[in-house]
Amino acid sequence: MRKLLTLVCFCTIFPLLTSYASGQSQGEKNPAPAPTPAPKNQDFFGNALSEMDKAFNTAEPTLEDGYYLGRAVAANILTAYKPYTQNQELTRYVNRICQTLVINSPKPAAFKGYYAIILDTPEYNAFASPGGHIFITRGLVEAAVSEDTLAAVVAHELAHIQLQHGLNMISDMSLSGEAATMAKRAAELSGNPGAQRLMTFRSSVSGIIDTMMKNGYSRTQEYAADREAAAILTASGYDPEALVEILKVLQRVQGSQRGGFNTTHPTPAERITNVEGVARQYKGRVQDTRSYRVPRFKNK
Repeated sequence: MRKLLTLVCFCTIFPLLTSYASGQSQGEKNPAPAPTPAPKNQDFFGNALSEMDKAFNTAEPTLEDGYYLGRAVAANILTAYKPYTQNQELTRYVNRICQTLVINSPKPAAFKGYYAIILDTPEYNAFASPGGHIFITRGLVEAAVSEDTLAAVVAHELAHIQLQHGLNMISDMSLSGEAATMAKRAAELSGNPGAQRLMTFRSSVSGIIDTMMKNGYSRTQEYAADREAAAILTASGYDPEALVEILKVLQRVQGSQRGGFNTTHPTPAERITNVEGVARQYKGRVQDTRSYRVPRFKNK
């Protein structure tokens, strides 16, 4: 798994590597030692594929694996959406909410922590990468009617990360089979410069990530994330019924736009039925601290 993820990240910085190589070609080169006979290209890629399959199918993904895969996912999201930069205090506010939820969650540890980023689009949507990156659109932030409802959105995405839904989705898509396709393509280009082989790998990885972000999670995973979010909200001092509240907001506005939330999540009505029962289980367990949260939300 780690070998494959290393390849993913290497591909994402390919332009930097080619630029560096171009610069180096202008300098003085030391005499190279006599090359040793290289294995046949087909044998080389066959062995590499075998090792990737073994790593993916037998090794438990680590926090580091998730982080580097998440970085590739985040890079692709940020090619489609620009980060919202007009109100830095709003971004800090969302991140403070995020850190409160993380600290009180079952898995607060991450390879390089958790970060919330607001995307500059009026769409209503949110994404989470396996690496701890939580993306919320400006439209969805503005649709939140309280700090609790905003926390509910963050908690739901945090739950996706902690339940490893992103990594599980890759497994379900048979990534090792996709790796085979990539390796075969690379082998076919073995007579061309290495840059073309790397570009083929990069294109294939982008295709996988694109599928992940557009198709969304399964209904089972969405419902599981809602249940986990309710538990995280309760542990953090937020009202778990805020999940129901934000879903009702989305239910009212979902007809006003196409795409976004509508294509990556089950309908709010479906989720409300699931969440209402879960929220009732936590009723009365949360200390009422709205007197602190309401002013913070108004001044965000």
